[in-house]
Amino acid sequence: MCGIAGVARLDGRDLGPEADTVLNELVRILDHRGPDEREILHDGPVGLAFTRLSLVNPQDGSQPLVSDDGNLVLIANGEIYNHKQLAASLPGCVRLRTGSDCEVLLYLYRQYGLEFLRDVRGMFALILWDRVNNQLVLARDRFGIKPLYYHRNDERIVLASEIKGLFADPDTPRRFDWEGALATPALAAAPSFNQSSVSTWFDGVDLVPAATILRIDLRDGRTSEHRYWEIPSHTEQATGADEFIRRYGEILEDSVRDCADADSELGLFLSGGIDSSAVLALAGTRREGMHTFTALTGGTRDNGDAEHAEWIARELGVPNHQVIFPQSHAPAPEEWVRLLWLTETPMCGPEIYYKHELHRFARQERPELRGMLLGAAGDEFNGGYSHAMGGDDWDSFAAGLAYLDRNTRLDRHPALRHWWAEGPSFIAEQALDGRGAHGPRDAYRSYFASEYMKVQQYNVWHEDRTAAGSGIEARVPFLDHRLVELTAVVPDRLRPRLLWNKRILRDAVGTRLPARIAERPKAPFFYGSGTRHAYRMLADLMKANSYELVERALAAPGAGDFIDAESVWTYLKVLGEGTTDSPAVEMLMRVLNMGLLAELTGNPPVLEELSAGPVRAEYSGSSVAAAEADDHFRTGDPDTGGVPSLTDGVLLLTNPVDSTWYLLKDGEIEFVLEEDAHVLRVLRQIDGVARMSDILATADVEMTDVRGDLDSLLDLGFISLGD
Repeated sequence: MCGIAGVARLDGRDLGPEADTVLNELVRILDHRGPDEREILHDGPVGLAFTRLSLVNPQDGSQPLVSDDGNLVLIANGEIYNHKQLAASLPGCVRLRTGSDCEVLLYLYRQYGLEFLRDVRGMFALILWDRVNNQLVLARDRFGIKPLYYHRNDERIVLASEIKGLFADPDTPRRFDWEGALATPALAAAPSFNQSSVSTWFDGVDLVPAATILRIDLRDGRTSEHRYWEIPSHTEQATGADEFIRRYGEILEDSVRDCADADSELGLFLSGGIDSSAVLALAGTRREGMHTFTALTGGTRDNGDAEHAEWIARELGVPNHQVIFPQSHAPAPEEWVRLLWLTETPMCGPEIYYKHELHRFARQERPELRGMLLGAAGDEFNGGYSHAMGGDDWDSFAAGLAYLDRNTRLDRHPALRHWWAEGPSFIAEQALDGRGAHGPRDAYRSYFASEYMKVQQYNVWHEDRTAAGSGIEARVPFLDHRLVELTAVVPDRLRPRLLWNKRILRDAVGTRLPARIAERPKAPFFYGSGTRHAYRMLADLMKANSYELVERALAAPGAGDFIDAESVWTYLKVLGEGTTDSPAVEMLMRVLNMGLLAELTGNPPVLEELSAGPVRAEYSGSSVAAAEADDHFRTGDPDTGGVPSLTDGVLLLTNPVDSTWYLLKDGEIEFVLEEDAHVLRVLRQIDGVARMSDILATADVEMTDVRGDLDSLLDLGFISLGD
């Protein structure tokens, strides 16, 4: 992982001496991405800046890289996993002069021109200067794992791995793009497919698209765009399920082997689910000496992630560090501001915060660690969300996709939306596609394309920044394009067999993982049973220091035109009174993030001068189960045998007509409880005298069935615990 940046004239002139100031500022801003080395080149119309993090061949991989004839100059961020095979395919006269995995790109470009990335496997962003043709060539990998942003005007272009780097150039606008951000469906969690281009969130800032090569003529600025990869549009009708599973397993194992190849120490984020566990298992001998890291939060305790992570790490013989986030913990406002400036996205939320803190802990615990293996993107193209989106079978999942697909098309034809507003519609579906559209739509393919865009806008964006903030490179084996191509060509008849509930992955690694992990249902990182913990953290963050972040966000440039301050304050007044588990908490945080980014952009701070706060601590116990009684989580855990009581103003009432039960607080109905709910059976036994162990026995309920509900009621002040 490195930081790359550059400045180039687009009008046939050479850069002036003022470019040196910009180049020096660029390497300073991007230093966290590559703390091992800094290099600057200023020659004629082009200036290049490079900061290096050494993972492959630390002694012999400096950049810029120059071809043997001096005609091509390259800086690149990332890893070319098949560089040895690519080098072997070059003409015999080519002699690579360094051990850098990226040097081969120079000679591939010289041999194949714009087709030079066709056979490259890896993650990369690159800036190549073709001196002979006076052209600048910019490119990114197929999924945009490695970032590259730019601002250009008629005279010059400035480029950088991170948006904050562009602000080193005085000509780059310093404004948050409110209208563009609000029009981004992913930010609003819209119930539709994401088919728009990736938003950069800032005025005047563009990015090199994934799987794309931009070629810019430095004499007049003329630019051409070449797309070198697309998701396959065909299906393999003749291929059987067993063959798909076999090929998937082989490709994944090969991808893990590539990603685990480094000359520096690698770690692994271990969630306890099948994705990260599969990566760990397939790493084979490369996991020797590897340390794993797990977030120990209220959510990962409730959903079993932390316990399963510890168990599989022990089974596979690697250390597992459980990094503690107590239920009472929330980042300080200044810590959140730094995280926002590091990540540069208003989508910053609990998941991103937890991962950022894991990286910080890992780098402190293992100072020589330079790379982190992830199970990221193991869901998006394998049917990982099928159960959550569709109920209990493929048909219900397909119906959910059809609904999202229709919503997406209605956004393009809003005048037709009222025909599907209520009751049955008598209008043909193809009316949404215009005349001449015939045949059934493939909503799953639209979903697949939407996940491809989501991965770029959210997944790889934050995985890159949270790792880079600690001088670590994130490696993502599931984003090997061969894997995605394979799942894309699964025919419709095999999708229920292979793509419902990640069956293709489960079957592919089933012989390499214990059934406890291979068949474990998906447990979201913090959604689901852990949502209330994460949302309470956000609520506490908003309230901290007398609503400091709220005040700053509402006072930011443009906020008065786009944020309804009265609505924000009205919601904040009731936040915490039974509302902290509402998705509105996360949506409000995104709105405040926009305001904070608008403030930061107007006067860009120095990242290193912003406080990141103390590094999280590691749980020192012998098992995750023991952490449930640890003071880090709760001083009065309901499982310790305390005496629960309903707090003042709380009543449990029933309607004898329909047997519905209600939990009231201060005369207001807060919860409606079904008659057969486990937690209701427990609540009916609470009398302020009986101990929890006796109540559970009388109600014939296991603590594991009600722990999450009881924790919520404790958090919200509906029940209390005594000795």
